[in-house]
Amino acid sequence: MTDARPAQPDRTLESALAFWRDAGLEVCVEDTPVDRLHAPQPVRRPAAVAEIAPSPLAPGGQDIGAAIADAHRMAAAAHSIEELAQAIAAFEGCELRRLGAKQSVFWRGRVDAPIVIVGEGPGADEDAQGQPFVGKAGKLLDAMLKAVDLQDQVFITNTVFWRPPGNRTPSTPEQMTCAPFVERAISLVKPKLLVFVGGASAKFMLKTEDGILSLRGQWRDWRPSEGGETYPALPMLHPAFLLRQPQAKARAWQDLLSLSARLAAEG
Repeated sequence: MTDARPAQPDRTLESALAFWRDAGLEVCVEDTPVDRLHAPQPVRRPAAVAEIAPSPLAPGGQDIGAAIADAHRMAAAAHSIEELAQAIAAFEGCELRRLGAKQSVFWRGRVDAPIVIVGEGPGADEDAQGQPFVGKAGKLLDAMLKAVDLQDQVFITNTVFWRPPGNRTPSTPEQMTCAPFVERAISLVKPKLLVFVGGASAKFMLKTEDGILSLRGQWRDWRPSEGGETYPALPMLHPAFLLRQPQAKARAWQDLLSLSARLAAEG
C-alpha cells in the first residue's frame, strides 16, 4: 500500500543549509563535478586588499553608476536623520523598491547613539512596520542588547532599505546603491562604534570575502568609501542565525561583552 501522507520537511537539513549559507558558502552543488582531491586550490586575496568593484550595469540592466551618483547627491543634501529618511523614501535607484516592497525601512533607535548597528536587509515584519529588526530576530537582538545594558545606546539600520523578495540576501549592486545613505547615516549619528550584523552586512561593509564565522568577534577598522573618520567595527552573528543555531549564542555573548567593554573604554 502506498503511503499517501505528504512528505515532511527535513528540519535538520534545512538547519544545516542555513548554517553553511550564513557561514559564507554560496554554492552547494556545482554544474560540473570537481575532483577536490587533485583540483588546484584557488588563490585568495588578503582581506585587507579585497574589493568589491562596481559594475556598470546590474543583472536587470540598471545603470548602477548613475544610481550611486544620485544616492551620493541625495545623501549629501540631508543634514539630519529625518531629512535622510525622506531622501531614502524618495530614492528610485535601488531595484528592490520595485520588487514588491511596501515601503522603505531605514532606522530605529537614537539619532545620537554611541553604537550604530548595520544589519542586512528588512524582512516581512520590517516591511510591514517600516522599522528595522522588529520581527523575531529583532526581538532577540533587543534582548541581547538589554542583557549588557546597551538597549538605549544604539542606532539600527541595514545595508538596504527595501525588503528583498522572499527575504533573500541583498545583492552587491543593491547594497552599493544604498551605501551612500548608510555612510551618511553614520556621519550624522557620529557613533563611537559600529556593529555589522550578519554575513551580508559584514562582508559588504568590510569589503572582504571572509564568512561571518571567521569575521565575528574581531574588531576591524571601517572608513567611508570616500575617506574620512575611521570607526572601530565589530562583526557579529545575525540573531536569525542564533534562532536556528542556539548553540552559537555563547559566541554571541562573548561578542556582546567585547562590545560593552569597548564602549566603556571609549569613554
